[in-house]
Amino acid sequence: MFGRKKSIPQIDKDQLELIENAQKRIKQKKRLYVHFVIFLIGALFLIVANTVLGIAEDFKIFEIDWFVFAILLWLFFFIYHAFNVFITHKFMGKAWEQKQLDKLVAVQQHRIEQLKNNLKKEAPLIAESYLYNDTLNKKEKTSNLTIIVAAAQNDAIGKGNKLIWHLSDDLKRFKNLTNGHHIIMGRKTFESFPKPLPNRTHIVITRQANYKVPEGVIVVNTLEAAIDATKTDEQPFIIGGGEIYKQSLAISDKIELTRVHENFEADTFFPKIDLSVWKETANTFHTKDDKHKHEFSFLTYERL
Repeated sequence: MFGRKKSIPQIDKDQLELIENAQKRIKQKKRLYVHFVIFLIGALFLIVANTVLGIAEDFKIFEIDWFVFAILLWLFFFIYHAFNVFITHKFMGKAWEQKQLDKLVAVQQHRIEQLKNNLKKEAPLIAESYLYNDTLNKKEKTSNLTIIVAAAQNDAIGKGNKLIWHLSDDLKRFKNLTNGHHIIMGRKTFESFPKPLPNRTHIVITRQANYKVPEGVIVVNTLEAAIDATKTDEQPFIIGGGEIYKQSLAISDKIELTRVHENFEADTFFPKIDLSVWKETANTFHTKDDKHKHEFSFLTYERL
């Protein structure tokens, strides 16, 4: 229509950069070609000047005609020029930078995929914990949920579904704290007991259908259901294992931790305690003795 200007096609910045780089490469190769031609003509001129015209005919270096050294020196500069054009600019120019960038991106993508795979495994557990935490915030809380655990300096808590150490005072502390209360655990932790612990109500979390347990043991499918089963108890305890600790850490009020002051090989670990969320309120140190092969401390953490 009248008065309408024709649209002018715009060149993308990346395309413009590619064009500029291509033009630079063409100029570099042209200069190298000119250098090569001049080198051939110059070398021929030096030979003729010395042998035909007799210029500096008697001047020799180490009994070799001077023009040989002149040609070799010029050849060195030409080879250096060619190296810059075909090697340095080829492998350390834009193409080289892009290749290195692609490698870094590939490494990062691999790490991201690993994180995604780990997150997929833990997402149901995390979601379940936060869902229940949100539910608790909407309800009036009547119990004080406590995690009780013995963990090494490197947070190891078990190997092969067994304790790594035997600490007499730690077992006594566990008995005294949990006596008369509900104790919540995963299936593997429950199966590590020879029989249910006396004077405690066991709540076992498992996804197995029709899981068989002795009379008096409560079986549930989720952490939320386990805590709902402790409504009559003002002080229920989470006693393990590793996955149950991970789920319950976000919704617990207290941690009773026996910290064993050594590192151990293990296949089960306690999550890191975030000191911006938890405050240490008690600390009692115990040395080695006849009944205890390792130094340890009884620690209490309360949620801020």
